Amino acid sequence: MVLWTVVALAVVVAGAGTALYLWADGRLRSTEAFGEYPGRPKAGRGTDWLLIGSDSRATLTPEQRRELHVGSNEVRNTDTLMIVHQGDHGTTTVSLPRDSYVAIPGHGRGKINSAFALGGPKLLTRTVEQATGLRLDHFAEVDFLGFVDVVDALGGVRVRVPAGGLRDERSGAGFAAGCQEMDGVQALAYVRARYSDPEGDLGRVRRQRQLVSAVAEKAASPSVALDPWRALPFLSASLDAVTVDRRAGVRDLARLARGLRDAAGDERRAVTVPVGSEPRVPGAGDVVVWDRRRAGELFAALREDRPIPTSDLK
Repeated sequence: MVLWTVVALAVVVAGAGTALYLWADGRLRSTEAFGEYPGRPKAGRGTDWLLIGSDSRATLTPEQRRELHVGSNEVRNTDTLMIVHQGDHGTTTVSLPRDSYVAIPGHGRGKINSAFALGGPKLLTRTVEQATGLRLDHFAEVDFLGFVDVVDALGGVRVRVPAGGLRDERSGAGFAAGCQEMDGVQALAYVRARYSDPEGDLGRVRRQRQLVSAVAEKAASPSVALDPWRALPFLSASLDAVTVDRRAGVRDLARLARGLRDAAGDERRAVTVPVGSEPRVPGAGDVVVWDRRRAGELFAALREDRPIPTSDLK
């Protein structure tokens, strides 16, 4: 569920006029996402974003919960996490599996997505910083309903479903193999499916990146970019869907968008943190443990704004 890219792309699509930026900045919601703490990593080179898709159900009606297949659990976790690094070598995205088993400050070890439920954006950003050694500059969040509204405002997206199709009763996914148009509800089901995927959380990460490319292509197409009757509703839905840190503005999102648009579909610049094992931990269930050496090399390259190690290009 990586629709934070849509939010930024929408700004670029709609144009860069001063009046539009002022209007968009006034619509943009913000939250206190960062805090100082002892041992916080020093700033590296380039700019690092933490982009998340949250699975909050708080604003959903019972009918919407049934339609979206999200249940009634009120715990607020992150359904998707991604670091976006922007530097001299372009834009690189690093997906962090939601089941990554890491240290959560003040709460021992647990799945990285639970940090959001335990302490909101501040605890999540601190958890990610300490796990990666990167000092984050910006934060952006999109929730379930925002995701659906943004895809629908685009008029849907075209996605190629891999051989064998995808079916998952828990997410609502029921797709045959091949290219097909998906509306917002269908796209949400597609990227949230993992219980029927033999690769579990890692398979879902790949589908999230696939959707980023589909959204980038549709948003940049002349049918949207050159049509104000489509571009402006897209921008409006995107702004309603996103929450950013206090220091981020629409221009920051626009810069993020340009980088993501250029990187979309380039597998050399879209990676998943290297994984060492996927054990079952008492009290936590199935978890993802990072390969400490390779993950360390990857994050060191981002911190120093160097090309990422060739071994992590997958």
